[in-house]
Amino acid sequence: MTAVLSCEGICKSYPGVKSLDDVGIEIAPGSIHALVGENGAGKSTLVGVLSGAVQPDSGAVFMDGVPKEMNSARVAREAGIHVVHQELILFPDMTVAENIFLGEEPRTRLGMVDAREMRRRSAAILSDLGTHIDVDQKVRDLTVADQQMVEIARALIGKVKVLFLDEPTAVISGQEVDLLFERLAQLRKQGVAIVYISHRLDEIFEIADEVTVLKDGQLVGHQNVADVTHDGLVSMMVGRQISDLYPAKQPNPADQIVLKIDGLSDQRMVKSVDLQLRAGEILGIAGMVGSGRSELAEMIFGLRKPADGSIEINGHPFDPTPAKSISEGVGFLTEDRKRQGLMLNLSVAANISAPRLKSLSSSNVISLQAETALATSEIDALSIAGAQPATRVGNLSGGNQQKVLIARWRHISDKILILDEPTRGVDIGAKSEIYRLVRECAQNGVSILLISSEMQEIVGMSDRVLVMREGQVSGELKGENIAEEAIVHLATSTGT
Repeated sequence: MTAVLSCEGICKSYPGVKSLDDVGIEIAPGSIHALVGENGAGKSTLVGVLSGAVQPDSGAVFMDGVPKEMNSARVAREAGIHVVHQELILFPDMTVAENIFLGEEPRTRLGMVDAREMRRRSAAILSDLGTHIDVDQKVRDLTVADQQMVEIARALIGKVKVLFLDEPTAVISGQEVDLLFERLAQLRKQGVAIVYISHRLDEIFEIADEVTVLKDGQLVGHQNVADVTHDGLVSMMVGRQISDLYPAKQPNPADQIVLKIDGLSDQRMVKSVDLQLRAGEILGIAGMVGSGRSELAEMIFGLRKPADGSIEINGHPFDPTPAKSISEGVGFLTEDRKRQGLMLNLSVAANISAPRLKSLSSSNVISLQAETALATSEIDALSIAGAQPATRVGNLSGGNQQKVLIARWRHISDKILILDEPTRGVDIGAKSEIYRLVRECAQNGVSILLISSEMQEIVGMSDRVLVMREGQVSGELKGENIAEEAIVHLATSTGT
């Protein structure tokens, strides 16, 4: 079968790095083709070349076996190639229909926007995707999962031959992921080729037909998914076996209760939660998106004000604000590192030192020498690749950006470290390093609250697990009872 989209001999260099080196790929119509590799492997550059956003230094692109000059994103879209990026590009104050048809609005005979036709066609496209979103609703009022459907609907308003999805499950979980996979299966049956980019390898084995692996800008291999094992795929991606992804757990956590929560509630997303966290313990908080996990973390750190309940640290009442939490030795790694965690235009040193400027200052003047020394020490300790103290954080890969955040919090968080989705968008090699760093913090006596949508991460890292459902704790798991099936049951069942 002739590939609907292919390329050969693609090379692309940027100052100091060869992003793609003689790469070729063939994408069959009506298939789901996984594209995997560590951060920095060249995946984004290859997608950019195939979708017209990046111009290669050499090589050729083909549509249906015929050479095609992809000299702009518009040319690619007109050829039926669409990209849904990991970070959704939507206009929150516009309606669903306006977002779907942005720049492609249907017109009346007088040249005016045909709002009625736009709403009708938007509703039809969303219905074909198996979802029924109000097309007159403002995008800001939608769930993240529904916003993602709007992005996909936008790609489907014209002819679509190839749909690129970059980490589509990074911000959804559970039933929302199942619904997305069902919709992708529908598109595949319609002959659409889907290029699926994800660090979640279990998803690759669940939905993909073929997989292409990139490493350091080079093509490592291409196989049918049925012919490759999980360990084999990991080995192709990282160039080594990762047999011990998760460090050994703490068999006997200390008796000292560092954090105690009684009846904590915001009367909306969190409803009367009780919780105890011991010294040096990693306590996993599991549950579906919308279960109240992140909102609970924000209340503990002081980003969200509780309506009821109490918080104690080491037996003393605590009314948190971010400043109080930091001074008390509590750190918070947000799930959205780019919008809420990092200052992307500032240096690595500025990002690491942000919560502790007072200790690096004299007479209210920051010591650049001390700040640089701190950053240098953390870069070395955490193996933050490609970074110098003056490096702009936005230029680092996702895994190394996450390490910068961990470096920010790990020394000042001498009591409690709250980690909300600590490995989101991070490749498997970097995950292994982050898990080691988290366990090292726990061994040094820091109490860890670990929130994650990845079941294997919760199971592999947690000494104990609390499962949340609809804002409440639906159950607790310990020891050998910590298993994916038990977590899913507690997260979705109406009875515990």
